[in-house]
Amino acid sequence: MALTDAYLAQVKNIHQILEALRQAKPPDRFTHKFLESLDFKSTNDRPIVGVLKALGFLDESGTPKQPYFDYLDDEKHKVVLAEGIRRAYDDLFKLNTEADKKDAAWVKNKLKSLTQGAKSNAILYRMAATFVALCKEADFSATPLAAREAPPVKVNESSLTPSIPNTEQTPKDLKHHRFALAYNIHIELPAVRDQEVYDAIFKSLRENLL
Repeated sequence: MALTDAYLAQVKNIHQILEALRQAKPPDRFTHKFLESLDFKSTNDRPIVGVLKALGFLDESGTPKQPYFDYLDDEKHKVVLAEGIRRAYDDLFKLNTEADKKDAAWVKNKLKSLTQGAKSNAILYRMAATFVALCKEADFSATPLAAREAPPVKVNESSLTPSIPNTEQTPKDLKHHRFALAYNIHIELPAVRDQEVYDAIFKSLRENLL
């Protein structure tokens, strides 16, 4: 299930924290101590570390990953955040592709269903509030970066050979067969770990080959 259960105890500082993150030099590890160095000393702000891990910005040890560095770009940071939100809340976006536009009540209701009622109302409220607050800081209107930067698909043209029935059969045999052309297409996929790259490739195949 692609649905994070990370949440903030309060979301009033989320804009300031994300802004401070973008202005500061990336740490070797994003810890509570580093968060305090950004002048966020309240224990209510500490869960941002878990949220950043869920977004794919940090690994489990707190070390910044590529999306963290991409988020430092002033021109695309909101798109980068939107992609992280889609990854962290994929199950929510499967229910509605425009989940980012929904209010906290809708989100809380869907989270209750997705978590099979295992979370208390208080926790669900905070999870929903965190999601809505994150979405306000992101830009979902732009084309996902993975789709725009997907490597070209390589097609082995030598494999596009038609398969034709054996013409040495007698006319009597041929009348029981229908001629058909069959093509075998071999695709070399790029060696990347980002699932969105493959989604973009197969979407392109459906639109251009089928």
